[in-house]
Amino acid sequence: MHYDFVPMPMRKPLRWPNGKRLAIMLTTNFEYWDAVRESSDRYYPGGPGIVGGDLPGNVWDSPNFTWREYGQRVGVWRMFDVFDAAGVPSTCTMNAKMGLERRAVIDAALERGWEILAHNYVQSDLLTDFYFDVDKEREVIRETLRIYREVCGKPARGWLSSSLRQTMNTIDILAEEGLLFTTDLLNDDQPYMVQTRSGKPMVSVPYTSEVNDFTVFMRQGMDVDGALKVFIEQFDWLRAEGEKSGRFMNIGLHPHVIGQPFRIRALRDFIDYAKGFDDVWFATREEIASWYVEHHDEHIPGDA
Repeated sequence: MHYDFVPMPMRKPLRWPNGKRLAIMLTTNFEYWDAVRESSDRYYPGGPGIVGGDLPGNVWDSPNFTWREYGQRVGVWRMFDVFDAAGVPSTCTMNAKMGLERRAVIDAALERGWEILAHNYVQSDLLTDFYFDVDKEREVIRETLRIYREVCGKPARGWLSSSLRQTMNTIDILAEEGLLFTTDLLNDDQPYMVQTRSGKPMVSVPYTSEVNDFTVFMRQGMDVDGALKVFIEQFDWLRAEGEKSGRFMNIGLHPHVIGQPFRIRALRDFIDYAKGFDDVWFATREEIASWYVEHHDEHIPGDA
């Protein structure tokens, strides 16, 4: 895996389809946590908890497990209502075990025709656990993709690693398995091509750890109006830049965080605000990646 360092001033203008300035991806993460693990090692949940302190993996952490489960039982359905009312789709990610253990959530997204990306096997496992064992990493990825195909009825096209923690082999493996895009690289406001050892194309369509409900609510302690201000500020600046060269914007969403009643308004009001501009594209990552594969040489010549 290799990508070229091409800073923004050295690129040609990016022109989205239909004259759009800004592509928006509202990413809902469908994530699953095992209640207990076989190991007594510290349980890594892949995100902050609501109650502090680490417990061994073979001890049930009731408040944190059930807080996260709230998103599956209640919060995500509140989000579905907001998206349905606005007539706007979400682009989603799915742990394989979410598809096995919480199928009703996945079916609801599929019934709406929403995009779903493969998102590792289970949220508490990291690909970096297998940093020095490429065969084991490939095994985990293949099993994730097998379950994805079984649950979603088609092969996965894109990938997000748990906690965005990939190895130097991950993108090469994904390309070899037939995927088109990755979201793990957090270094841009535009897509770009990643070179793989197989020579198969791979597009980077980044996720975000900054404009993310975990960050604004849990890490920075903002209220609903503070979060909304962050979302709109990001939107306004990127849209202004998009007049000269197109940009994209992502908001990372977790049902047990944004799906709380005292936070959901930030999502609803942001969507209402963004819909007020006719040069905005509520896009899927596959739409962006498929378009970019055909047009990347117009943007960054030789970037493949």
